[in-house]
Amino acid sequence: MDQDDIKSLADRIGGLQPAGRRLLVAIAGPPASGKSRTARELVEELQRRGGRAVEVPMDGFHLDNRLLDARGLRARKGAPETFDAAGFVHAMRRLGSEEEVILPTFDRSRDLSVAGAIAITPKHDIAVVEGNYLCFDEPPWRELAELWDFSCYLEVPDEVLLERLVKRWLGHGHTPEAAEARARGNDLANAQRIAAAVGAVDLRM
Repeated sequence: MDQDDIKSLADRIGGLQPAGRRLLVAIAGPPASGKSRTARELVEELQRRGGRAVEVPMDGFHLDNRLLDARGLRARKGAPETFDAAGFVHAMRRLGSEEEVILPTFDRSRDLSVAGAIAITPKHDIAVVEGNYLCFDEPPWRELAELWDFSCYLEVPDEVLLERLVKRWLGHGHTPEAAEARARGNDLANAQRIAAAVGAVDLRM
């Protein structure tokens, strides 16, 4: 997504009236689709225009590795069932209606969630939320659809995702073989599952 796309997206969001206390914008897509970058650049553009925007990542709702191990899900980390989905839905309801909401974040270097790390305050009137399952049409994720004032889904070909995912795992110190195995065996499987169950969205890019 280039800067013209970001500006066009900001134009559309700028004309919206929030259904609740705070405008909620969803940037969804598969792993390595560019969600974080898009959300960050959108927030920066909205701020340049005077909007009091803040980025909100979904990844802080990852289940802890110890819990994943107990459930036999560590190898599938990043799949829908490896998140506290109900907790995330509840947090998004609060985000739209409450003045202050404290949220977790995810520390990739330590591979764990950190509680109480993000403060969304009354000064933030636009929350740009980014994550894999924001527009996922399976329970309980589908409950999110009614919360978004605007939703955008990023469509990226599998071959591009695979290249980016392998590069990501190489950056985390994996061998080329391990990086490709991890990308194909888990991340790409999640990407295909997401693409097969995208609910109604306002914009696909």
